Amino acid sequence: MKKIPDQKLLYILLASLLYLTSCDSDDSETINTLNFPIKEGLEVFDGKNVYDGLILINDASANSVYLMDKTTAVIHEWNLKGKRLGNDATLLDDGRLLAMLESENPKITLGGYGGLISIMDKDGNVEWSYEYSDENHIAHHDTKMLPNGNILFLSWEKKSREEASQIGFKADTPIIYDAILEINPQTNEIVWEWHMWDHLVQDLDEEKENFNDVALNPRRIDINYLEVQNELGDVSHANGIDYDANKDLIYLSVNYYSEIWVIDHSTTSEQAKSKIGGNYNIGGDLVYRFGNPSTYKNTNGKRLFDRNHHPNLLNGEKKGNILIYSNGLNSNQSTVYELKIPENFILESNQNNEPSIIWNFTDTDLFAGRVSGADILPNGNVLITEGDFGFWEVSQKGEILWRYNTLGFFWRGYHYDYSDSAIINLDLPIN
Repeated sequence: MKKIPDQKLLYILLASLLYLTSCDSDDSETINTLNFPIKEGLEVFDGKNVYDGLILINDASANSVYLMDKTTAVIHEWNLKGKRLGNDATLLDDGRLLAMLESENPKITLGGYGGLISIMDKDGNVEWSYEYSDENHIAHHDTKMLPNGNILFLSWEKKSREEASQIGFKADTPIIYDAILEINPQTNEIVWEWHMWDHLVQDLDEEKENFNDVALNPRRIDINYLEVQNELGDVSHANGIDYDANKDLIYLSVNYYSEIWVIDHSTTSEQAKSKIGGNYNIGGDLVYRFGNPSTYKNTNGKRLFDRNHHPNLLNGEKKGNILIYSNGLNSNQSTVYELKIPENFILESNQNNEPSIIWNFTDTDLFAGRVSGADILPNGNVLITEGDFGFWEVSQKGEILWRYNTLGFFWRGYHYDYSDSAIINLDLPIN
């Protein structure tokens, strides 16, 4: 029934039958008390096992950030006061919203650009903001609040055609590549940074910088991988970050490489430019990478990702695992993976370095070529954001429990319990 409006009557009859069936049980302890409405776009397949929680939704098409419950009732919407979303918005524990917004006069306007990082209250009043946008730099896509109160954010950086040629870039264009920066919002000082530019390798021109054997340097980034080519020189198009506080590591989703890169955050900024220093004593070279071994010419290990979003490190019983949304651009079918991150990182040439698959979910109806993500729920169900469709809730057995198709272009959906401090501190009139 997905996206088939002319079958509305059939949908209503089936939804009614499914709802009545889900409520027809003597096991009162497992019956979900949600009162699901009969609503176009809402499908409830197993109402008693749908997890009762809230979803923070970022809808770029409507320039809207709002909280919705599983009955699809909107609980709260933020007034962005004329600002436009640059993709990510997430709740902080104190109830404030951390958002990537678009700057007013951006010079780099790739999809997902932002330029203005802001913290706002529940009424949309900006309490802090930092603009990072000029001719050669712009903040984009994602942010992450660190335990120390600093904020990680992604940056695109631009180099000229001549600079690109000097480092062995094969395309005759300027180059736009990724960096990660950390800002102290108390001082507006950039206190740490990592730049992809400092960790390149190429094997095309021995007269140019970074020349070496790509296959023998898996911790370096082949600047000429170029599965996606464009005249702008957008080579990597990273789109998401997460942070492991225990190991002081950053997980970076790199869309055009169809990989996750793991970077040592324990380095100083100076060490992050080099191959030395930090907890792993490799500076800013890659601690680990996974999802697409062909990026470093490794024929061992199976490629999992075909574009990817939302590196989501798990906690509790699943600590050490990560959820990834693989867009499946070429197959027109997306897959959500739960992977086991190795306890000891091994990244060597000509061997299988890929993590093991713990769980995965796909469906012939699940496909979004852009954005999207997955969030695990306390009972083990998985909330999936299908960027140009809406939201799914599926069980660990792969059963579709709940699905909501609505107009919008959805970056991610974040789950929050009613008891989460972020929700309590919003002080909303929730029954």
